[in-house]
Amino acid sequence: MGHGRSQKNSWSRRLSVQAPVDLAAIDTGGTPGVLDKDAAAEIFDASSRTLSKLQEQLFADSLYGGRNSVLIVLQGMDTSGKGGVVKRVAGAVDPQGIRYHAFKKPTEEELAHHYLWRVERELPKPGQIGIFDRSHYEDLLVPRVHETITSEQLTERYAEIDAFEKGLVDGGTTVIKAFLHLGEAEQKNRLLRRLERSDKHWKFNPGDVDDRTLWPLFQDAYEVVLSTTSTAHAPWHVVPADHKWYSALAVQQLLVEALQGLELSWPEPDYDVDEQRRRLLAT
Repeated sequence: MGHGRSQKNSWSRRLSVQAPVDLAAIDTGGTPGVLDKDAAAEIFDASSRTLSKLQEQLFADSLYGGRNSVLIVLQGMDTSGKGGVVKRVAGAVDPQGIRYHAFKKPTEEELAHHYLWRVERELPKPGQIGIFDRSHYEDLLVPRVHETITSEQLTERYAEIDAFEKGLVDGGTTVIKAFLHLGEAEQKNRLLRRLERSDKHWKFNPGDVDDRTLWPLFQDAYEVVLSTTSTAHAPWHVVPADHKWYSALAVQQLLVEALQGLELSWPEPDYDVDEQRRRLLAT
């Protein structure tokens, strides 16, 4: 764990889950760590410059043998703002250093393999910041809610995912897991806005209305997942998501802290700087 995560008032410490998780006790409209939208905007803009530098250092380090990478895992109910968080946070860095993937319903090809197969194919390489919009946790949540696998199989998956993430961390990947905690009423408002605007109709999925009837089951499933799979090497964070400006800021701060914790520095050149300056001036 890097020094950014050990600070008393760090965002990671502030938002990390405490098992057993009770989502009903966490205010989806809360903004812990920041007073208002204006204050958040100031922090976000300043941190964007810091993030850009840290991402460049991460990328440069990989060109000189560095093995570090970062993986952001975003989970949340439909309309919780995962895509918006990605746009805002990743927008501050060089796209060459980002590896983004949105996991949809498994394809026939993906179903023919172990459920982690499609995840392993999208992992960030050294020097990259990987972002998962949904993730391997769908393979715990959906089967639990829809009861498509046995409890024994589900228990086995918890252990597999823990081992999978431990292997990532041991290999140099810092794993940041964030659950965007959206309120049921706010989700309804966001779905209604999609229906009221013709330019947003493409984003509406009738299945989202069906899933709202399963809201309590999904909340229960998330509580179990967050409680069971939050570990010292890959902790979960609950990010209140009713305010989009807050969830973007929180994820950005978690990423900045993680990168600062790697204590990156600019790699030393493998050439004589003064000699190359003299050669260049002579041209």
